[in-house]
Amino acid sequence: MGIRREREYGGIQPGIPMGPLTLRLPFIHYRFEWADYLQGLLMCTVCLSIIPVLTGKLGMSFEVALAIVILNGTLYLAHVTFGDPVVPGWVTPAIPLLVAYCETFAPGVERMQALIAFEMLFGIFCMFLGITGLARRFIMLIPNAVQSAILVGAGFAAIIMIFTPGKGLKSFDSYPLTIIICMGLAFYLLFSQSFKVFKKKHRWAYYLGNLGMMPALALAIFVGPMTGEIPWPDYSSIHGIFSNPDFGTLFRDFTMLGAIPFPSAHMFISSIPMVVSAYIVVFGDVIQSQALLDDAQKYRPDEQVNYNPNRSHIIFGGRNLIMSILGPDISMCGPLWAAMQVVVAERYKNGPKAMESINSGAGSFRWGTWTGYFLAPIVATVKPILGVGLTSTMLVQGYVSVRVGVLKSKGFNDLGIAGVAGAITATRGAAWWLAAAFVLVALQYIGKEWRNAYVQEEPVFPLDSPEVIAKIVEEHLKEK
Repeated sequence: MGIRREREYGGIQPGIPMGPLTLRLPFIHYRFEWADYLQGLLMCTVCLSIIPVLTGKLGMSFEVALAIVILNGTLYLAHVTFGDPVVPGWVTPAIPLLVAYCETFAPGVERMQALIAFEMLFGIFCMFLGITGLARRFIMLIPNAVQSAILVGAGFAAIIMIFTPGKGLKSFDSYPLTIIICMGLAFYLLFSQSFKVFKKKHRWAYYLGNLGMMPALALAIFVGPMTGEIPWPDYSSIHGIFSNPDFGTLFRDFTMLGAIPFPSAHMFISSIPMVVSAYIVVFGDVIQSQALLDDAQKYRPDEQVNYNPNRSHIIFGGRNLIMSILGPDISMCGPLWAAMQVVVAERYKNGPKAMESINSGAGSFRWGTWTGYFLAPIVATVKPILGVGLTSTMLVQGYVSVRVGVLKSKGFNDLGIAGVAGAITATRGAAWWLAAAFVLVALQYIGKEWRNAYVQEEPVFPLDSPEVIAKIVEEHLKEK
């Protein structure tokens, strides 16, 4: 079969060992999955939706921002290529926190220096934890209430960013009808219990639900112009089949390779609270990656899925370090695009005929998104709805962040700390949050109770579960 490498039953997908990494190339070490590739062509819309933030907050042109998306998208390929069988993505919950942090610096050179300092330090920190294997130990040092506060604060910040007019970013007020209609569809497909039941009975609904945000974004292409809130796609400016990213201006005006001086020590130090906040979000993605792959493994005894959190840290940490030099990016470089990892994993469960390896599905999908960035018709089609895409992404992320953040709390006092510190995070930034969260935890768990801030002695249940209701009743009885 030529140079194509075959996997033994129950073995690890073939590759070339490179220390902690494993080199895998499409067509050589894994089968190219055209179904996942084609889906990636469509889902590049979500990746492109960060462009309004880059243009609004960093003063970039559309073409310069497109160049950053392409650089980030190229580095997405590093995960499967070097042995990490996931669909990587943004550090989405931390985006509104990073936006708020960057806005504390003057627009222009100073703001770019602050972003570079943060992303460089974040990348080095993640790589260090991956190389030393200290990732899990570090996160255990962060009390539950503080972790909860970060996630709740990220949710608050996402909603505030969308519903606060101005600030150089188109908000909900720019296209309210489009957002209401399209987000209604998105929330129904993503979170509705009735739809979960419905898609089990209908195959087409199952596939529709697995597309994540894509159906809502596709609807926006038509709803936006029909409501008069956004224009129809303009294809008159297309000259040829390929898009026109402006790498020259990016390197000259927005990186340390050109006009931006190396950040000061003060900027690196001031970014530490933001680095901690982003890392706690990232660590949750790493845990989620492991859980999704473990679940998929149960259905595929023919392949041993080889996921290593330390290797993942090295790869996404390296991506952040590279981007801090070549194209500082507010979306950051995260280890997981959870929605699409679920889609790939679900198809993977259908057996080798559907998807040879988890690597082939994740890799082919990311090759698809990478191709989409360069195709001018695709970019022109989605350009008018990029603001809607960002708004939709932030609203969904706000919903999920608050929900997960609440469940991170170990008890009712933790919920109170998370609410107060989370609001401070969203309104005053990461440094204020870090101080407030730890002071509140120290006051609450002072003395022998301090260990309770860390130790999860009881399982976490949904707030409307019988267990939580019983706990509330118990607390009221104690007060009486």
